[in-house]
Amino acid sequence: MRKFTNFYCLVNHPEQKEAIYIDDFNYELPDERIAKYPLSKRDSSRLLLYRDGVVSESVFSNLAQYLPQNCLLVCNNTRVIQARLVFHKQTGARIEVFCLEPLIPSDYALSLSATGGCEWKCLIGNLKKWKEGALQQKILFDEKEVTFSAELLETEENTHRIRFSWDADELSFSEILMQIGELPIPPYLHRKTEETDKKTYQTVYSKIEGSVAAPTAGLHFTPEVFSSLKSKNIEIEELTLHVGAGTFQPVKSATINQHTMHTETIAVPLNTIKHIQSKIGNIIAVGTTSVRTLESLYYIGKNLLYLPDENITDFRVDQWEPYETTEDIPVEKSLQNIIDYLEKHELDTLHAETQILIQPGFQFRVINGMITNFHQPKSTLLLLVSAFVDGNWRTIYDYALSNGFRFLSYGDSSLLLKG
Repeated sequence: MRKFTNFYCLVNHPEQKEAIYIDDFNYELPDERIAKYPLSKRDSSRLLLYRDGVVSESVFSNLAQYLPQNCLLVCNNTRVIQARLVFHKQTGARIEVFCLEPLIPSDYALSLSATGGCEWKCLIGNLKKWKEGALQQKILFDEKEVTFSAELLETEENTHRIRFSWDADELSFSEILMQIGELPIPPYLHRKTEETDKKTYQTVYSKIEGSVAAPTAGLHFTPEVFSSLKSKNIEIEELTLHVGAGTFQPVKSATINQHTMHTETIAVPLNTIKHIQSKIGNIIAVGTTSVRTLESLYYIGKNLLYLPDENITDFRVDQWEPYETTEDIPVEKSLQNIIDYLEKHELDTLHAETQILIQPGFQFRVINGMITNFHQPKSTLLLLVSAFVDGNWRTIYDYALSNGFRFLSYGDSSLLLKG
């Protein structure tokens, strides 16, 4: 078995690329335009429509009438975990531990179902007060007291390896998080998590636990919207990208070439890949996480063209891979390479990591449209939108700002279409 590596490319290093200045993606976002809470009815949110440079609007409940005929809608079914843990030392000091991603076991499902102990990469708030020893707290499960502990093993840059343990083998880590963890709503909401967020900050189709942030374009969907899609013969597929805290990471460098994109894990079922392949030319992604996952498939399949007989242990798409000088292949062929690989190795799902950075100049291979909310200034998500609309993001955002649209995670949405 071997690690998945891009062997055949002639790489243009980031510093050799044409500089994209992040200040060119700035706009004024007044605090009052940030939606602090969701609407009482998800699908009553406003929907901005953009096609061929023309902007109009509707409401999200009417989505089905604006989607192309015979399109395939692809959603991210990740579920947000209650990843923020709070401990108090005997001195009274408050230590916050924010779970980012599993280390042992490294698989999300296995780690969340682990009993007795597991290790995670975490952020720590008030680290200066945690000088030594394990943090502990008592938890009551069905009248049984359980001791839950966190031990700091090592530090790498601003993240920390934490070993969690508890003295009740019948309890999983997921159950521990559900009992004492806090749902991590976005920091720009400037408020504490409330009980209602446990429902409203999840999509109605969330299934696979692992995210620390919601794929917010999906928050507008309701059973009624799905019924209207079905009546129009619009098909739905699901994939999984576990959203990391890096989604809120601002671009601090002057140019995007100096920015290090965060890495996230993806999982796409074999049958979903087959369905996507059959619908190329009619794929609509729900959210930027689905966009990043779908576009990553092309590069995974393209690399497999050169490694058809290998047993790969670690599929990965690197940040600058889309901008490397290589020969193109048809997207259908790329997806077929993945299908052939999975069938040959009797796998029902593609598991991979993606660090893909979608910026102006990116060539979209898989999607023809996307549903997405309105993103923060100077963010990689805004660069992604700009890439898709050929740089016309200001037209869209000026309209949204001038017409009272609500911004960011709990805000309104847009449907962006090609052609």
